[in-house]
Amino acid sequence: MSEHRLKKSLGRAFGVAPSPARRAARWLDRNLGGSSILREELRHIFPDSWAFFLGEIALYCFIVLVVTGIFLALFFHASQAVVVYHGSYHPLAGVPMSDAYSSVLDLSWNVRAGLLVRQVHHWAALVFVAALIIHLMRMFFTGAYRRPRRINWLIGLSLLLLVGFNGLMGYSLPDDLLSGTGLRIAFSITESIPFIGPTMASVLFGGDFPTTGIIARIYPVHIFLLPAAIAGLLGAHLGLLWLQRHTEFPGPGRDDRTMVGSPMVPQYALRTTGYFLLLAGVLTAFGALLQINPVWLYGPFRATDATTSAQPDWHMGWLEGAVRMFPGWDIQIGGFLLPAIFWPAVILPGLIFTPLFLWPWLDWMAMRDNQFVNVLQYPTMRPGRMAIGAGFFTFLTVLLVGGGDDVFANVFGWSLPVLLRTLQILVIVLPPIVAALTYAIARRRSERWLVS
Repeated sequence: MSEHRLKKSLGRAFGVAPSPARRAARWLDRNLGGSSILREELRHIFPDSWAFFLGEIALYCFIVLVVTGIFLALFFHASQAVVVYHGSYHPLAGVPMSDAYSSVLDLSWNVRAGLLVRQVHHWAALVFVAALIIHLMRMFFTGAYRRPRRINWLIGLSLLLLVGFNGLMGYSLPDDLLSGTGLRIAFSITESIPFIGPTMASVLFGGDFPTTGIIARIYPVHIFLLPAAIAGLLGAHLGLLWLQRHTEFPGPGRDDRTMVGSPMVPQYALRTTGYFLLLAGVLTAFGALLQINPVWLYGPFRATDATTSAQPDWHMGWLEGAVRMFPGWDIQIGGFLLPAIFWPAVILPGLIFTPLFLWPWLDWMAMRDNQFVNVLQYPTMRPGRMAIGAGFFTFLTVLLVGGGDDVFANVFGWSLPVLLRTLQILVIVLPPIVAALTYAIARRRSERWLVS
């Protein structure tokens, strides 16, 4: 008698019935087949390194964003119709404002757990972008973009752009003075594009800024179109990751055809479930204890008003810094005016992201390495790549600091013009210095790798 039949007979003899999960698995196998394939996939191996948790943070932040976003959508009014506020926040009582801003105030002050959910949603968006950036940095410095994962590199960069753009839209929905200032800058950037800019700005914003329909336009894009695109890219990324298997760091028994780690069931499934619960708890603690975007302090948006120390979310700070630090060079070419904002807000992002999208192929042409790889490289194994990455992120960091130059000047008592001039010098001088130092250090470490 086979082992399976023996266990079945003993179970019947002693009155032990199979578990519901086992009965469900047997029903699926009898009706759908594929038990051997399912058994093999349940033994899918995942690496044990903490570095691979970065992608899971991004995925779980997206889940938290969807759940909290559904809650917020129940109370938000995507309308710029003017109403007079008579809610719980007394300093704004009797003030005319848009229905959108009024609904956000009511959500924050009158809906039970409304402010908590709003802040968790905002924190999840910020952590989502941070996880994506650090995950892409890990891919860059370890060579995880090499064949066969070039498409996944493109998916990751596309995700970063979509998430950042969707974050800008979500940041703009409350229609407070801070978000309105951001929309005014976005309109100016769009309008600065030669030939098509004015028409594009009019179509996207519904006319010349300020318009009364922009909130209703960006709301469905923020809650439907872009989340659907993000979910599609996440699904494509996970599907490719499952087919191609994971990368892994060098170590005993590891090569491009062998994976060392934990199977999906039960070890990885339990571990990743714990990660999700831990992340959800941390985001909830952030939302409960750390105030973010207190829209009631800014007041409603009016085109004639402005607010000091206005800052976008951190992931847009580098672009804000580029706009502030770039000289006011308006250039007339023929009959077309290229305003100063066009160069840092349109040309510079193109100069940054185009090489990033092409990087796997640029690296292949430089190194003549088109082999199938599964084992990662330690960053110091490629000093040139490490130097380029360090210089690039130094450049973005200086721009990020420039995006808050007025805040730094106010907090530390510095002269704003002097600080601005210093940052303009540093953004040119500091990246090559950091790149050269990084190359020297990495070169010495790489020589040790070769010797060992």
